[in-house]
Amino acid sequence: MYRKGTHDISSMTNLPASLRGQLSIETTLTRSEVVRESSSSDGTTKFLLRLSDNETIESVLLPYPDRVSVCVSSQVGCLAGCLFCATAECGLVRNLSSGEIVDQVLTLQERGGSRVTHVVFMGMGEPLLNLKNVLKAIDILNKEVGISMRRLSISTVGITPAIRKLAKMDLQLTLAVSLHAPDDELRRKLIPLAAKFPLNELIQACGDYAEHTKRRITFEYLLLSGINDSPSQAHALAKLLKGMLCHVNLIPYNEVSGKKFKRPSRAAVEAFRLTLQQEGVEVTQRMERGHSVSGACGQLRRQVSL
Repeated sequence: MYRKGTHDISSMTNLPASLRGQLSIETTLTRSEVVRESSSSDGTTKFLLRLSDNETIESVLLPYPDRVSVCVSSQVGCLAGCLFCATAECGLVRNLSSGEIVDQVLTLQERGGSRVTHVVFMGMGEPLLNLKNVLKAIDILNKEVGISMRRLSISTVGITPAIRKLAKMDLQLTLAVSLHAPDDELRRKLIPLAAKFPLNELIQACGDYAEHTKRRITFEYLLLSGINDSPSQAHALAKLLKGMLCHVNLIPYNEVSGKKFKRPSRAAVEAFRLTLQQEGVEVTQRMERGHSVSGACGQLRRQVSL
């Protein structure tokens, strides 16, 4: 199932017929249905998948010259309520099972025609609020599908107790924490769920995570014009992260229909980046992929009809 892509037990012809018959009685292989594919000129393809209970999720295939990444969802909808995110409009319906998470990787791999090498949990949902199933899916992707642990990434808005729990497991995956603001007041406005997890406690947990695992943390910072993109906020962010094994990934906002937020100018993005660099913070800017098909960061919905 994981290595050869079979969809049903009867096609597992390397097993005795009697065993296949017994397995067919005892279990069922359930796969999602591809409802729609939307591709952009850069090769990024967004998939709308229908699950066995008719709920829908979105996943994104991102081919690069040297790798193939997939962005998978961990929940149907999301609880975090980020004001700038299209997924927040769905609310939270339910957690995905580990099988439904792994199925996204297998389905996109089949449709894309190339082996998936990297998986990022940056689709719909908050992975650390479905930690049990996410960890089981990661174990399957690593041990059964054969994807290196270092090529698996979990993105979270910062569920502090779950980050501490994850640190104790000492997994060699990448942890990405969405900050989007250098202070509690603004962060709570942008990410309502953040009100439960004070910024100072979150940063302390991240520092402990990096120290324990020796893995560099990525801090995602979505730049919103006139809201969190000033040089003074860049200075505050640098001060907040000083001394930590980390880097900042800047993401100029991908505009979402119906949202009031705007994408910052190139000059504003450059000034923010240079300020962080001058403060000694390692910083990158995310390559924009899939914007034309609403498959970029923050643009995933459960929109069945066009």
